Amino acid sequence: MRPIRATLIASTLLLGLFIALPAGPALAAPNFKAPYPCGQRWTYSHHSAEVRLALDFVRADGGGTAGTPVLASAAGTAYNYYQAGGAGNYVVIDHGGGWKTYYFHLASFGVGHGAGVGQGQVIGTTGSTGNSSGAHIHYEQLYNGAGQAISINGQSLAPYPGSYNQKYLTSDNGCSGGGGKYWVDTFANATGYKDAQMNDAQGLLYAGTNYVYCKVWGREVRSGDQFNHWWLRTDLDEVYAGKNGWGAYVSAYYLSRWGNDEARDNNGTVIPNC
Repeated sequence: MRPIRATLIASTLLLGLFIALPAGPALAAPNFKAPYPCGQRWTYSHHSAEVRLALDFVRADGGGTAGTPVLASAAGTAYNYYQAGGAGNYVVIDHGGGWKTYYFHLASFGVGHGAGVGQGQVIGTTGSTGNSSGAHIHYEQLYNGAGQAISINGQSLAPYPGSYNQKYLTSDNGCSGGGGKYWVDTFANATGYKDAQMNDAQGLLYAGTNYVYCKVWGREVRSGDQFNHWWLRTDLDEVYAGKNGWGAYVSAYYLSRWGNDEARDNNGTVIPNC
């Protein structure tokens, strides 16, 4: 029979070894997606002054960086902050399980402080507020407060390039059929109205890649031989004083890819009726 004393000593040593083992790698990370709209191609870089393994993203597909929607890369709770000498307007999303993402230098916020957000939801617009030399998305992924190498769709973007136009990433965040959003390209700034009869202007939807929810038939918008009766329900980029930019209507006339009385997303899918 094994002596009781020896058994106790061995058990204590094993327990000590177990307790002393270092923590394993971060597990159960969300399936993070790129922080900008579906189909857009951006380039990214990292420089030594940036902490927590951050990456800076700028557009590389011919579209403008400034004013492009910034999307939640995973679902969570969003918090809005401002830091004059650094991050400018920035959003922190708490994804739970110790995971957070940071989005710096925003031109504007797209969600309320403490609001729940879904993956692909607009949380702001790309800008250059704070300590920034030009419009870009400064993006971080943190686990228990420590910066992690950026991973998109489960694939690490490391090793990081030291300058732009060496590596690129095309987004699949918020693509058609996800979350009731349909992504469209518009060729000019479009006025958004309270309804499809052009009553009560609410603000502007900027030219570029935007999401819409659904369509309704309304007042014709025409220029020469080009016309459209469809109106698209969406959230505006610029809201007039005292107005509401959420759920406004813009004319499908401004769609870049389609013709008269058509309302399709960038993949050719017919946008559903509201």
